[in-house]
Amino acid sequence: MEVIRVEGGSPISGEVGVEGAKNSALKLMAATILAPGVTTLKNVPNISDVHVMGKVLKCLGARVDVLGVHELRIDTSGVDSWETPYRLVEQMRASTAVMGPLLARFGKAVVAMPGGCNIGARKIDMHILGLEALGVKFKIDHGDIHASAPDGITGANVTLDFASVGATENLIMASVHAKGTTVIDNAAREPEIVDLANMLNEMGANIKGAGSPVIEITGVGELHPVTHTVVGDRIEAGTFLAMAGLCGEPVTVKGFEPLHLGLVLRKFEQMGITIETGFRQVTAYRNGPLKPVDIQTLPFPGFPTDMQSQTMCLLALAKGTCIVTENVFENRFMFASELQRMGSNIVIKGHHAVVHGVDGLSGAEVKSPDLRGGAALVMAGLVADGITTVSAIHHIDRGYENFVPKLQSLGAKVERVEVPDPEDPDL
Repeated sequence: MEVIRVEGGSPISGEVGVEGAKNSALKLMAATILAPGVTTLKNVPNISDVHVMGKVLKCLGARVDVLGVHELRIDTSGVDSWETPYRLVEQMRASTAVMGPLLARFGKAVVAMPGGCNIGARKIDMHILGLEALGVKFKIDHGDIHASAPDGITGANVTLDFASVGATENLIMASVHAKGTTVIDNAAREPEIVDLANMLNEMGANIKGAGSPVIEITGVGELHPVTHTVVGDRIEAGTFLAMAGLCGEPVTVKGFEPLHLGLVLRKFEQMGITIETGFRQVTAYRNGPLKPVDIQTLPFPGFPTDMQSQTMCLLALAKGTCIVTENVFENRFMFASELQRMGSNIVIKGHHAVVHGVDGLSGAEVKSPDLRGGAALVMAGLVADGITTVSAIHHIDRGYENFVPKLQSLGAKVERVEVPDPEDPDL
């Protein structure tokens, strides 16, 4: 099996670029179903989740061609199926994003219950409740969600109990051809939602209010293919900026909109990290000790749950005690138990983590519990005493392109190596 091995103590500095946002690219790929023909997506990250979504589209009848490292040509004119296989959907929860486009195009969809990182219950009740308000009928059978709109999709007012990104995206895509107008209240406001709405509007949709709590979609007859560039990945950017704050030397991260990390950057500054913002770039460094700061995860513009693990890693070495509250995914604290193996002092109490700063971390063998937790364990290894070996790195590959080479370019002593699998029965 492959692991990432990190030798702690080497400073990192320099410049690094981020790719297109994983959480945007996957939904944009699903949205191509809505416009039969050839859509070109640029700035698409070359990561395993994108590969899985490409396979999902191919199973539906689309043709997906890679034109360059970061460019996809997706021809959805041949899409003639509305069923997604469990073997693919179990690998990635974002596969459920095809439900809205399939309903809009065919009036029906069969989607397996989602998989992905094991960081929460991943219930999709809000998707179902919202779509039911639009006239969609559901049946759960043998682990599959059977959705149909026998009388077509009809615009309606939908209020979400929680500002769910996935539910908001599915409702937007399902509504683009609806009869009348759909209003989503308490909609998710993430930059990735805005990117999706922008592309759909370029295709001919009529969507207003994306990025605000109320989104209005007026149904249109048909959409046409476009060429669209994926927004920069704010979470990848935040990960490298957190590493800069942890290690101290200046690192400049390019290729994203700093406003998309607004609260994260403010929290970093409160921790004693200097933040310098430029055009589509941010430089971070630190001269003094890390300071404890309380954080709580919330939907955008709140503190993103996808930055919680990396920030906890910073706080584990802060001079004092603070509380991290996880309000989005109940299992996100699995990362803490791995960081404790490296010498951190973290006490979990329900959806709160009490973090007592320690003077240093020790290298250890640890296992990625999920995508962001895996990246944060590599981050911890950069400053730990000795060697840190991170296993289950397939999680990291789901969301970070060339993670190890990028760290190496900054001066980190890190490598991917093949080691015997301890769970191999022949060992």
